[in-house]
Amino acid sequence: MENLKELVEYIAKALVDTPDKVEIKEIAGEKTLIYELRVGDGDLGKVIGKEGRTAKAIRSIITAAAMKQGKRAQLEILE
Repeated sequence: MENLKELVEYIAKALVDTPDKVEIKEIAGEKTLIYELRVGDGDLGKVIGKEGRTAKAIRSIITAAAMKQGKRAQLEILE
């Protein structure tokens, strides 16, 4: 994986039923990267998971990967 955007995209596409509808927008600040994730109809629950566990796990992974690069990462899952 070259960057965190590809990592988020890879994870999201593996979770959903319609991977071609996965959209990720990267907003880069000086030290913080924000990723806005959009998925197709009916796939939002698959990315969030029960009680938000899947979303929390994805956030943990990208936080750890970003720290390795000396940055901070934030994931926003949009409807």
